[in-house]
Amino acid sequence: MFYMQLQEIPRVKTISREDFVSRYVKPQKPVVIEELTRDWGAYDKWHLDYINRIAGDRMVPLYDDRPVTHEDGFNEPHARMRMHDYIRLLESEPTNYRIFLYNLMKEVPSLQEDFQWPDIGLRLVKQLPMLFFGGENSKVFMHFDIDYSNILHFHFHGRKQCVILPPDQTKYMYKIPHALISREDIDFDHPDYEKWPALKKARGYIANLEHGQMLYMPEGYWHYMKYVTPGFSMSLRSFPRNPANLVKAAYNVLIMRHYDNFMRKRKGQAWIDYKNEQAVVRTHRELGMEI
Repeated sequence: MFYMQLQEIPRVKTISREDFVSRYVKPQKPVVIEELTRDWGAYDKWHLDYINRIAGDRMVPLYDDRPVTHEDGFNEPHARMRMHDYIRLLESEPTNYRIFLYNLMKEVPSLQEDFQWPDIGLRLVKQLPMLFFGGENSKVFMHFDIDYSNILHFHFHGRKQCVILPPDQTKYMYKIPHALISREDIDFDHPDYEKWPALKKARGYIANLEHGQMLYMPEGYWHYMKYVTPGFSMSLRSFPRNPANLVKAAYNVLIMRHYDNFMRKRKGQAWIDYKNEQAVVRTHRELGMEI
């Protein structure tokens, strides 16, 4: 259960291109569209047994919820296994292993025949349909995306809880310097407000997605995802419309992540420890909460 100040994300069953752009994209507000996928082949087919049948032999990268160390490369997987072994694991017991940002569409092109590129007023990047898988109660740490994209996040097979916060809440999030994440030792299900008092001021949104539903996440939104049941999701992306966010995205991709990798190699775990400390120091200092 969450104790931050969260409101339910608005929901519509369907929406026109014009209304989606005027009511949500331009003001940068989230929305859940419940029936956007009803006429897709994916709506009937995209369950774990189907993925197992057509992609079971593929080797897939796996991630868990261990804290970042200086030995980890940027988005470097923690393990690998065949998809059919991973799906068997998902269906047999809770697991922290997740598939993250995996271009299964490239590996299994027939999947592209199961969905349609929505004519919804965003210029979607056709090269980047990414899939994400997770087991019961597995969690995706609180973060925002490196490229500040507008994201259409579709969920399949089961239920998923999504907590998102707009960029103006960054000052409360204990953001790690030179990174895209909050402190990894924060339990966002049950925040310790004595240890993390700034979180009491954070305001965001929450939604529970079911099979076939889509969440629109605007540019630079923080998000924390929890798989209530085993399942998987697909994200379609549109580069930021805001010029300032384009600049931030370029900085993240071209400078920030390379600098961070350099410092990890140079200073080792001391660099990670320093950043974790600074996340607290800088957050409390900016809010006048020196403790």
